[in-house]
Amino acid sequence: MTELSGGLTNRNLKITTPAGNYVARISSSKSALLSIDRQSEYENSKIAASAGIGAEVYDFLPEFGLLVIGYIDGKTFGADDVGKNLKSIAESCKTLHSAAPFVSDFDMFVIQQRYQNLVKSSGFRFPKNYHNYADHIIQMKRAFAVLDESKVPCNNDLLPANFINDGERIRLIDYEYSGNNDACFELGNIWSEAKLPRQALDDLVSAYYGGIRPEKIARAWLFALLAKYGWTLWASIQSSISDLDFDFWSWGAEKYEDAQKSFTSREFEKALFEVTRKS
Repeated sequence: MTELSGGLTNRNLKITTPAGNYVARISSSKSALLSIDRQSEYENSKIAASAGIGAEVYDFLPEFGLLVIGYIDGKTFGADDVGKNLKSIAESCKTLHSAAPFVSDFDMFVIQQRYQNLVKSSGFRFPKNYHNYADHIIQMKRAFAVLDESKVPCNNDLLPANFINDGERIRLIDYEYSGNNDACFELGNIWSEAKLPRQALDDLVSAYYGGIRPEKIARAWLFALLAKYGWTLWASIQSSISDLDFDFWSWGAEKYEDAQKSFTSREFEKALFEVTRKS
């Protein structure tokens, strides 16, 4: 048994047996504060596995916070790998997004508000001037509604380490935040989490949709901004409740700094316009 690195809300143990290799995901009882539903994670993980894109699911013991999945042997991605494999990542996302609907939904507008209420009621730290951008969020929500998209099953948390190339395809792991969502949130969040150059977002979205779609690129860019704004408060909560040896506050502060720059940029106004115009 060996511990795997990378988990920010749980411990991941690789278990090697004569019958095969497995991963035991051990979650904290505090994870519900982060809007993680472990029952939904289990059900959605099974759907992703059935689609051939997620790891096989072997057992779920909610009373122990334990989910047992198959170990995927392959190359775990870093940010550079994400940038070099955008077409393949787009194909893997389309495979997941074509799967059966998940049992839960994911809406960062709702989750951000939930995080905000929790930070306030618990006396946790808000980044300086965090509430100054409330009107920007309202503008984004209104703009998205003009060309509202149908929801598809999304992972919603595709950090680079959640991509594994098994030699045949890029697999997508970790369904803690999974739920039916707008595909452009998935794409924007991938780009944001890998900290890729701006052009990479255009390339990823174009690969996913099979051509240049300005309204989709704008939608993904705005969702990436919304994600950074929301995950900032995720980090505030984690910095107050987590037992892990990780500087969550600095992690969130970096996202918030990026979000502030985007909120006050010319691209924000441009994206609000383009996201409402079907190409």
